[in-house]
Amino acid sequence: MTETNPRALPLSLLFLALFYGGMVTIAGVLGAKQVAIGPLAVEAGIFPFLTLVGISSAVAQMHGKAMADRFVRFGFAPLVGAILLSLFVLTLPTDPDMYPPAKEAFPIILGQSWRMMAAGILAYGISVTLNIWIFDKLRGSAGGAGVRGFIAAALSQIVDTLIFISVSFYGERPILNLMAGQMIAKVVLSAVLVPLIIWAAVKLAKRVDAA
Repeated sequence: MTETNPRALPLSLLFLALFYGGMVTIAGVLGAKQVAIGPLAVEAGIFPFLTLVGISSAVAQMHGKAMADRFVRFGFAPLVGAILLSLFVLTLPTDPDMYPPAKEAFPIILGQSWRMMAAGILAYGISVTLNIWIFDKLRGSAGGAGVRGFIAAALSQIVDTLIFISVSFYGERPILNLMAGQMIAKVVLSAVLVPLIIWAAVKLAKRVDAA
C-alpha cells in the first residue's frame, strides 16, 4: 500500500494559517482600545490587522497570489465564528459573583453594534484582498518585498479606513476628521511594521519547511 506524503503541502502554510486565524479573531477584541501614537490615535486592532496584511503578503511572495487569496477566504470562518460565539456568550446569564469591573467591561468590549461587526467583515475581505492584488502587481519592481508590502499595505489600509468608518459611523457622528487621523496613523504603522512582518514571516516559514 502506498502511503500518502503528510508533508506534500508545505508545513509553512499550516504554520502561517494557524497564526493568521489567531490574528483574525483577536483583531476585533483589541479594537476596543484606542492607542495614542504621538498626536495620532488608532484602534489597537490595527496591530493584528497589519499582521494579517504582512502574512498574506508573505504567503503571496512564497506560494503565489492564489494561495494568499485562499487565506483571506478561509479567514472569514474564524472571523464570523468568533463574532457568532461572542454574541451567544453575551446572551448567557452572568454569574452574580463575577469580578464587578470585568462584569461591566465584558459586554462593552465584545458587544459591538451590528454596523461595526458588518463593517469589520466587509473591510477585512476587501482590504486584505486588495493588499494581495497590489503586492502581486508590484512583483519584479525595485525595492523588494518590503517596499512592495508597504505600498500595498498603505493603499489597502486607506481603503479599509474608508469602508470601516463609513459603514460604522456614517450618519451617527462626523467622520472626516476621524478618517483622516486613522489613515495617517495606519500609513505610518504600515511603513514601520509591514516590511518587518513580511521579513519575519518568510524567514520563519523557510525555517519551518527546512525542519
